[in-house]
Amino acid sequence: MSFPRTLTVVLLLALLSSWNLPAAHAQPAQSSRAVSLAQTLDNREVFVDSLTSMMTLQEKLGQLAQYPSQWSDTGPSVPAGRQEDVRDGKVGSFLSLYTAEATREMQEIAVEESRLGIPLLFAYDVIHGYRTIFPIPLGEASSFNPDLARRTARAATREATAGGVHWTFAPMVDLSREPRWGRVMEGAGEDPYLNSVLARARVHGFQGPSVAADTTVMATAKHFVGYGAPQAGRDYHTVDVSDRTLHEIFLPPFHAALDAGARSVMPGFNEIAGVPMHAHDGLIDGLLRDDWNWNGVVVSDYTAVWELKEHGIADTDLSAGVQAIEAGVDVDMVSGIYGDTLDTAVRSGRLRTEEVNEAVQRVLRAKWDVGLFKNPYRYGNEEREDDVILSDEHRELARTAAHQSMVLLKNENNTLPLDDDVESLAVIGPLADDARSILGEWAASGRAEDAISVLQGLRNRSGVDVTYVPGLPDVKSTDTANVSDAVAAAQQADAALLVIGEEFNMSGEAASRTSIELPGAQQELAEAVVGTGTPTASVLLNGRPLALTGLDQTVPAILEAWYPGTEAGPAVADVLFGDVNPSGKLPMTFPRVTGQIPIFYNHKNTGRPPVEGQDYKSTYLDTPWTPLYPFGHGLSYTSFSYSAPRTSADSITVNDSVHVQVDVTNTGDRTGTEVVQLYVHDPVASITRPVQELRGTKRSELAPGETRTARFTLTMDDLAFHGPQMERIVEPGRFQVQVGTSSANVQTTTFRLTGSQTAVPLDVPVAP
Repeated sequence: MSFPRTLTVVLLLALLSSWNLPAAHAQPAQSSRAVSLAQTLDNREVFVDSLTSMMTLQEKLGQLAQYPSQWSDTGPSVPAGRQEDVRDGKVGSFLSLYTAEATREMQEIAVEESRLGIPLLFAYDVIHGYRTIFPIPLGEASSFNPDLARRTARAATREATAGGVHWTFAPMVDLSREPRWGRVMEGAGEDPYLNSVLARARVHGFQGPSVAADTTVMATAKHFVGYGAPQAGRDYHTVDVSDRTLHEIFLPPFHAALDAGARSVMPGFNEIAGVPMHAHDGLIDGLLRDDWNWNGVVVSDYTAVWELKEHGIADTDLSAGVQAIEAGVDVDMVSGIYGDTLDTAVRSGRLRTEEVNEAVQRVLRAKWDVGLFKNPYRYGNEEREDDVILSDEHRELARTAAHQSMVLLKNENNTLPLDDDVESLAVIGPLADDARSILGEWAASGRAEDAISVLQGLRNRSGVDVTYVPGLPDVKSTDTANVSDAVAAAQQADAALLVIGEEFNMSGEAASRTSIELPGAQQELAEAVVGTGTPTASVLLNGRPLALTGLDQTVPAILEAWYPGTEAGPAVADVLFGDVNPSGKLPMTFPRVTGQIPIFYNHKNTGRPPVEGQDYKSTYLDTPWTPLYPFGHGLSYTSFSYSAPRTSADSITVNDSVHVQVDVTNTGDRTGTEVVQLYVHDPVASITRPVQELRGTKRSELAPGETRTARFTLTMDDLAFHGPQMERIVEPGRFQVQVGTSSANVQTTTFRLTGSQTAVPLDVPVAP
């Protein structure tokens, strides 16, 4: 038999009262009361109830307070004053405190010197690597390979947990159609399906089969929701999207991340329909917790609770704090408002104690689930740091990830790969020797000295004489005085390579641009080098889609490498010389000019869709309406042909699925990997539907002459949409199935769905 939960708590409280707990400023204890309690109990909810009942109001608010570390030449640390706050139970977690030594020191203070000894959580933005840096997430999305995303997240987690990290603020699952916004580099591009698939994979990589393992971290789906659609492309700016767009485009990746088990969510800096997300009760407590049955930790973004005053919905810190916690924001990052003001709100009756207790208990559950109450020191490990950080295995994975992330945008006259006749190579452009920019923004503890630049990677290859000329002082410079040196170098070489694009800090947070053309005089540099007549290719290093009409008209071959990470140099060299055949596909549309933004593949058709040569259609006077490089585009050093797609039935009912097959043949003379893409279109519906919606991808490696059949299954979930009343439905009718090598290069077949309109409910994630 088992005791009722309430009776168990009463008995435990009687037992705990005999422990004679010391005051808040007591001397160091031999063992933690919280840890001792956890060793007594095996039931998480009974433990959390018991511990909450032992806490003072200030200790409860402390669990909801997260503060940043400080940085010095010796690494991250915590100011002495904040250490005293830990002793007083006023801190629940730290931001950007890492390394086994630093986290152990603070955990000892929390566990052994505070009244209750509640362990700390250490959080860090492990976005695309910890010390071994992998391609930026937008680049990795070009692989269309969720297993790769899972593996790189897993490797980053092994390194981060060795350094004491319990909690990462990743994956960023903000879908974005706005390349002026610098944070597109952190996400997976413009498509909800691809974002959702990669969100699941990254959550699985971070959290593994069990978040309690000391080599896994809690994942955070951010930034909830719509943050990737800022007006004018300006970071932190207002977002204004329809309820339909919110549910069909921006919410699915978050649902996928939570369905995969993500233990944490971070709201965005934006507002939705006039309500800042950090005070949006309807979307946090309403949608996340009530509708989706998710009860993990919601952590604010950096100072975002304080920023409710700037939004104009709060006039005091206290008002901002009350609105945030009542909306469901559990942890206040950096602003200090929860710890400094909410006690006043509770004591005055403005905030219910139950609101505080619910938030505290969500934090305590998270600490229980990651195993801190069983062993507070189970994460950071200096020996493990030495073993896993920058390990050969992780470097090799970084190289593989970079290979699969690169997209061959253009390759006239088979300019690439460079052949064996190239004995001398002129490498031109200021980014070629930039070991910092190849890491991209949000590079965690990655270091330029660990990375191999493009120039060094090329120089490390035997049999090629490499000459390097920057040509420009930096990528933003318009000083062309040294372009003549680049021209001279190209004239004396068998081939020239332009390494151009953006410096790392031109993409990322607070890095919006009004023009996404090549910055500075890089276009002029390219024209001068190509003008020598020397065979020339270009490697792009950047964190966003660029408007490359000029470069496309100038250079015969363009390889989009994004920011490839620690192993950038070897990976770029592998692809340029043909050791690796590029297979990446674009996860975002590349416009011809900045003025086409927003431009994305899954647009609506309009009543006057564009038609070449016809007036009064949805076109431009000065440029084609089509993109320069469409979503899903990416070439190979070989060629592929497709059969017509086939469906398993011409007609199905709402109780059926339809199977789709297409034969893909390598018609070239090199082994290559093709990413087969399947799209659907509902041409007649009660609500207008996009012209295409991605619903499946298959990576397939094919030897020369080899044919393989790519197989897909479409279910009612793939055909559903939000109807006139925002209910999720599927309607009978004829559907188009489009299969091909990019969104702009597909073959189409159809099938009919019979029956009546049917509800297709969204599956509810399992609550943490």
